[in-house]
Amino acid sequence: MEILEAYDLTGSYRKAAELAGCDHHTVRRYVQLRGHGVDPTEPAARTKLIDEFLPKVEELVERSLGKIGADAVHKKIVAMGFGGTDRTTRRAVAAAKESYRAGNRRVYRPWIPEPGMWLQWDWGWGPKIDGRQVQLWCAWLAWSRFRVVIPVFDKTLPTVASCLDATFRTIGGVPTYCLTDNEKTVTVEHVARIAMRNPEIVPIGRYYGTVVRTCMPADPESKGGSEATVRIAKRDLVPTEVNLRPAFEDFAELVEACDAFMAEVNGRRHRETRRIPSEMLAEEQYRLHPVPERAFTAAFRAVPPGR
Repeated sequence: MEILEAYDLTGSYRKAAELAGCDHHTVRRYVQLRGHGVDPTEPAARTKLIDEFLPKVEELVERSLGKIGADAVHKKIVAMGFGGTDRTTRRAVAAAKESYRAGNRRVYRPWIPEPGMWLQWDWGWGPKIDGRQVQLWCAWLAWSRFRVVIPVFDKTLPTVASCLDATFRTIGGVPTYCLTDNEKTVTVEHVARIAMRNPEIVPIGRYYGTVVRTCMPADPESKGGSEATVRIAKRDLVPTEVNLRPAFEDFAELVEACDAFMAEVNGRRHRETRRIPSEMLAEEQYRLHPVPERAFTAAFRAVPPGR
């Protein structure tokens, strides 16, 4: 602004340059830019080698839903005649991905659970006992935030059925839906993004009067409650240098530790609800379905009659 003010005062490039302390060519350039209605403080846009390939870069990013790597993009545009370096391509891909994410951000809405509606379960790696890996069944009742952790040695379908039965009897009822991940014991495959249920899990849900649902593939955020339960259980039950817990001598000791863990987390005030989960469970039990007297059993692919 001092340069333009000096030129307006003197009307001469050289005299304005002397007053502003710059070169007279700079004064002329600023005056000409102002005459064309261009902000002289903005840097001039320079053409780049990748400019004519930017539409292709944006197309590849959009087709891959923002997952394609810069190396793959660079190979494709080099085959089309691009003569720049891979560093230029990485910058262009990063800018295209940022623009894509800005227009396709995931919208988070508050999830308000209904009493007796949702139960979520997931698996976590537990400690090793006598060299054998233990799995932690981690279930979470959405409304009351009541957690159930059961140690097992495998994740087979009979174990899933046993854990579901034990969980229902622990919470004192059966919810309407049970949400979990897309493991083979629950989902065989996806066809046109539709989950195909394992034929052996369907009669289990029918027997207990619940519907087994699965989250979107590779999307742990859609079942965040059970993911948090797994994280908390592993933090407290798996011996590490952080919690300084000694190794378990036998499986019975791990079972006692899981029972103590459930008593602790279900007996303290929850951060979000500001209430104790065990007290909320007493209210939620009125909305849960009754648990069958006998547990689900199956032998030689024969299922028990409906209740």
